[in-house]
Amino acid sequence: MASPPRCRRVSACEATLAVLFVVAVLVNVTLISLMATWKTPTDPPSPQDNPYLIGVGRADCTGPPAEIPLMGYANPEQTAAGIHTRLYSRAFIIDDGRRRVVFVTADVGMISQRLRLEVLRALQVKYGDLYRQENLVLSGTHTHCGPAGYFQYTLFMVTSKGFMKASIKPLVNGIVKSIDIAHRNVKPGRIYRSRGALEHSSLNRSPHSYLNNPKEERDRYQWNTDKQVLVLKFTDLDGDGIGMLSWFAVHAVSMNYTNRMVSSDNMGYASYLMEQEKNRGQLPGQGGFVAGFSSSNLGDVSPNTRGPRCMNTGLPCDYLNSSCPIGGTKMCKAFGPGDDMFDSTRIIGHSVYRKAKELYAMAGEEVVGSLQAAHQWVNMTDVTVQINDTHTVSTCKPALGHSFAAGTTDGGGDLNFTQGSTMILLLFHYDPSWVEVKYVCVCVCSQMNWPLPWHPQIVDVQIITIGSVAVVAVPGEMTTMSGRRLREAVKQELESEGAFKDTEVVLAGLSNIYTHYITTYEEYQVQRYEGASTIYGPHTLSAYLQKYRGLARAIAQDKVSELPLGPPPPFFEKNLFNLLPAPSVDRAPENSSFGDVLQQVYPIYRQVRQRPSGLMSELCLRFHWLKGSNQQSNRETSVLTGARLSKGSGWNLLPYY
Repeated sequence: MASPPRCRRVSACEATLAVLFVVAVLVNVTLISLMATWKTPTDPPSPQDNPYLIGVGRADCTGPPAEIPLMGYANPEQTAAGIHTRLYSRAFIIDDGRRRVVFVTADVGMISQRLRLEVLRALQVKYGDLYRQENLVLSGTHTHCGPAGYFQYTLFMVTSKGFMKASIKPLVNGIVKSIDIAHRNVKPGRIYRSRGALEHSSLNRSPHSYLNNPKEERDRYQWNTDKQVLVLKFTDLDGDGIGMLSWFAVHAVSMNYTNRMVSSDNMGYASYLMEQEKNRGQLPGQGGFVAGFSSSNLGDVSPNTRGPRCMNTGLPCDYLNSSCPIGGTKMCKAFGPGDDMFDSTRIIGHSVYRKAKELYAMAGEEVVGSLQAAHQWVNMTDVTVQINDTHTVSTCKPALGHSFAAGTTDGGGDLNFTQGSTMILLLFHYDPSWVEVKYVCVCVCSQMNWPLPWHPQIVDVQIITIGSVAVVAVPGEMTTMSGRRLREAVKQELESEGAFKDTEVVLAGLSNIYTHYITTYEEYQVQRYEGASTIYGPHTLSAYLQKYRGLARAIAQDKVSELPLGPPPPFFEKNLFNLLPAPSVDRAPENSSFGDVLQQVYPIYRQVRQRPSGLMSELCLRFHWLKGSNQQSNRETSVLTGARLSKGSGWNLLPYY
């Protein structure tokens, strides 16, 4: 019988090698696992499983740049006479598979009710019920240098020389076309958010009114204007940027009331710079990347950071009423930060662009979650608000105060009225529940309905939510503190049910309809321009807080479908008037015809070096046109270069006639 085989004894050296081999395998497996899950601090968070469908689009909406009044300073004699920059509508479509929302920011003074209604009608024809009043937000950048004439209420028609189809048609077409482009470009993508502070680009132009707010409330904030910039970054699934939306509270009045050229002002210039940065080699208005810079609670916020001065003496204006000892309010104007309005537009626009670019680059917090859209029409002339256990107050019919006619330090009124005046002119209103006697209007606007109502009564209130970001569409110009109260109220309601956390609430100003200003109750008492322009009375903000809280609560409880629609606004077909005379025929000079070549171009030109930051930083073309005597046009085209010919600062002007 054979003996069983013996097991070979393992040497100590072999055992050591085996142990080392096992340890090496374990170490390698661990390292591979760590490498597969390791993230450096600069890596963005892992993308969520369910991306949005995103589309962006941009379209020209400039309109007629000659002989049409400009919208913003309410001066019928400030008529367009050329182009500084073209105007654009920028559309952003977001879809979560169940719902779709659209946000449009357009280079216009504000969105009028008539403009919104005509856009909705055009979209209805093209898309049926896909884009409706509840899921479409139209917001204006608040440039004061776009063509007027797109309002259907009498006050605006009077100050703009009427309702003009030549003005509203390009706006409607441009807004609809930007939505068309965004609609065609819809594709899977992601959204990231980022926020930061931008200083030295704004100041409060009514600090006396701001100081009338409760001290304990003011003490919660570092500044008397909102400095925060919010950026939403839109990318495709590969992480490539396709667009950006930004909100910052500052008036687009760097181009002042003496300007005669159509201009998108500081916010439009910021869009230009960002789009040139992302669309290298493309002309302005071209390229796939769309950058929207939207307005916010800018009611008392000026870009003229050198502040108001008396133009005749150089001394500071009176603090309380912004007037001068000689010349009154007409002499008190705010300036800066540049040498002239073009320089100031460039400086403020570049500052806003630079901050947005920084936030865009660092945006890493992904926006996720479902979409919601809540909208109501509200009769703002008859809203009752419970202010305490024993008293209710209500809004009133629209009226403008005496100080409305004074204008602001960014553009004073011509009649030399004074800010802060509580003079009673034509209408006195008293309510025993009010602490003080309240106030009045420069004209009995509330009772004036000829040939059409002078102010709107039916107003849009609207909120759209994109995951944890809530966009509140504000139908006018909210002051800094009014906006803070509204953001706080909406955030509180959204988070009350636990469905929303870390909510970012942003205000989109000048949206859907224009109702002048919205101040706090305390600011209204001071009756500077902003308070005098709060047309539904001292409790206007309280009424809006109540209405927007209701929208936010419906979103938080998923009960939007139960919201009443409210009374729809009018669409006036008759009694619209146009005070602008028909354009006269242009005539060519004697012995010449339109289209004649006055001087032939050279066959070859030397290429001029261009800075990486874009064409406008190197060259600026301004086209200025006026009709002269004998119906002959006088045209001046100025090419301005940023090169320095001397140690002094400024542009070099190369005029071409």
